[in-house]
Amino acid sequence: MFEFFTNKRWFLWSVCGSLLILISTWYQVQLDVKINEWFGEFYDTLQKALTTPGTVTETDFYAYLFTFAKIAGLWILINVFTTFFTEHWVFRWRTSMADYYHKNWHKARLIEGASQRVQEDTLKFARFLETLGTGLLDSIMTLIAFTPILWVLSKQVTMLPIIGEVDHALVWVAILAALIGTVMLITAGIKLPGIEYNIQKEEAAYRKELVIGEDESSRAAPQSINELYNKVRLIHYKSYFHYLYFNAVKWSYLQGMVIVPYIALAPTIVTGAITLGFVQQIARAFSKVETSLQYLVRNWNLIVEFISVWKRLTEFEDRLKLSDEFKPKVS
Repeated sequence: MFEFFTNKRWFLWSVCGSLLILISTWYQVQLDVKINEWFGEFYDTLQKALTTPGTVTETDFYAYLFTFAKIAGLWILINVFTTFFTEHWVFRWRTSMADYYHKNWHKARLIEGASQRVQEDTLKFARFLETLGTGLLDSIMTLIAFTPILWVLSKQVTMLPIIGEVDHALVWVAILAALIGTVMLITAGIKLPGIEYNIQKEEAAYRKELVIGEDESSRAAPQSINELYNKVRLIHYKSYFHYLYFNAVKWSYLQGMVIVPYIALAPTIVTGAITLGFVQQIARAFSKVETSLQYLVRNWNLIVEFISVWKRLTEFEDRLKLSDEFKPKVS
């Protein structure tokens, strides 16, 4: 799976491409920082216009909107470019894997399920890598950029409900809330990777029997395929049950977190110590830090599927390296 980084053929794509994605993602995050600053200034201006009529002209108001349009337009441009390039970068990685499997196909074809590993699982690997990899990179960059901002802004928020005075309170609230959520979701979804792996295993056995039955009339008899399908049905029902309580925990946590920064800000807001613009700015910075720390929580479903694909490809490559000759399994 790592021919992409060890083969000289892919050096420009693997190393230089990675660097380009890193730089473009960082620049995109910096634009997010600019947008966050704009939110603070814009809402302060909005508050001023509403409370003191005549102090803000229509020209001033449109100027703020034009500033946002410029920053947002550049953000869109960078985002579209990064997405386009990342898709090509990930497909090159998949191509490096496919090349390795093609060169060793005389051995690989003797392994059960080889065609599915080479075609379907490399496709899934690429898609999951694109989504999870870019998401992880963005989360890390966002965390690096917005944590210092939240730290500075939190100087003006010295009181928390019930707890009382805490320095840089919102930073600690974000970290603690994300930690609690991550532990909750990992605990609730600990069985999901194994279940997902078993789903693919049972589906593969069912599909194999049907494919063989296309050429051999003695195979895929109603009784045998019904037995295989029953196994597929049972493992899917098991999956639905586990996802039921997993999703209940996940969405309860995520929806509850929407109001957490406002609960933390309540003592400061009611005293009138901060402006509307400051509330918007610090709430958005809090959301950025919190969302970055919630990477596992928000992507656990995809991570579960990715682990399953990773496990199948790892087993496939291990068997490919064990011997120069593989005997086909007899079902």
